[in-house]
Amino acid sequence: MSETADVVIVGGGLEGTAAAWALSRRGVTDVVVCERNTIASGMTGKSSGIVRCHYGVSSLAAMAAYGLEVFEQAEYIFGTDIGFRQTGYVVGVGEQNVDALRKSLAAQRAVGVDTEEIDKAEVAELWPFADLDPFAAFGWEARGGYGDAYMTAQAFSASARAAGARIRQGTEVTDLLVDGERVTGVRTTDGTEIAAGTTVLATGVWTRPFLTRYGLDIPIKVIREQIVMIDPGLDVGKVPVFSDLVSLQYVRPEVGGEILFGNSDLPGYDAIDPADPDSYLNRATDDFVDLTVEKVGSRFPGFPDASITSSYAGCYDVTPDWNPVISATPLAGLVVAAGFSGHGFKIAPAVGRLVGDLVVDGHSSDPRIPATDFRWSRFAEADPLTTPYPYVGAGQMR
Repeated sequence: MSETADVVIVGGGLEGTAAAWALSRRGVTDVVVCERNTIASGMTGKSSGIVRCHYGVSSLAAMAAYGLEVFEQAEYIFGTDIGFRQTGYVVGVGEQNVDALRKSLAAQRAVGVDTEEIDKAEVAELWPFADLDPFAAFGWEARGGYGDAYMTAQAFSASARAAGARIRQGTEVTDLLVDGERVTGVRTTDGTEIAAGTTVLATGVWTRPFLTRYGLDIPIKVIREQIVMIDPGLDVGKVPVFSDLVSLQYVRPEVGGEILFGNSDLPGYDAIDPADPDSYLNRATDDFVDLTVEKVGSRFPGFPDASITSSYAGCYDVTPDWNPVISATPLAGLVVAAGFSGHGFKIAPAVGRLVGDLVVDGHSSDPRIPATDFRWSRFAEADPLTTPYPYVGAGQMR
């Protein structure tokens, strides 16, 4: 069997469905999305869903700012709730990172991010349960918050389908169709060949082994990340997301009153212990639970009766600079969107838009977000995408 499309997208997670949605907004509706299971059934559903624009890399900050605009207008754009809750976002640093914070905030404002520095007394009102003594400065985004990646991917998918895209669930792509140095489509498990002018690979943690067969080595490692859910033992009210760059943790409220905890002390690329995305422990280890107790207990003494209610784990697809590849490849007709390194949810609308731009125009439509920043070749060129304002001791926070 065979069929044709203008674009075939491999992967029905957040980034693949965002690409289908963005292409439909550009009038490209002859699109097929192939998802081996169901929409958002992979790592998308494991996202902690933080919405922030706090990036020292200006193009990432601009992408997050565009994403925020879409999240704020979701009811109008998609006609449904995508789970976005605008609680605000606060980030705190120690003395050694005050200068970097202020420079980063200024650079964020330059690309349209609504952010400011606030003082400790203001943060104490936002988070009265926290010990703020170790912090020397804070950034504040009143429009930040958190969302639901699964619901968002479903909304992208439904919108693209309504515009004419074909969403094929239970359809695993086994091979790329290659003619010389050009990808001309894909083959699925039932032998169907889908010929397409452009193929978009949005397969996250499964990207590297898939491409290796075609002589393409994209530097991605898979790292397992753990999340712990906490009952704080009291009603915390409307607290914002809190990124603690002193003890390297982040917390955010859940709709039901729980607190989600994540660890921000992430290793460098070379130190990553690779995980198997098809076989990993889907809960926090005992060591991670102990770490959670230590970090949350010291930072939030206002939780005297806190208890752990549950945990889960997921995997990040991580590049050497902890930033994504959204790019054409050495094989003509193939675009890759992968290596999101934990940033994928908040920038997903902008990722979809950039993929659409690359497919239609070959370049970015937003001067704040040059496509060259996310090019495939930057690792071979020893030109990583890194912040000019790094936080000392703050792991991979960008």
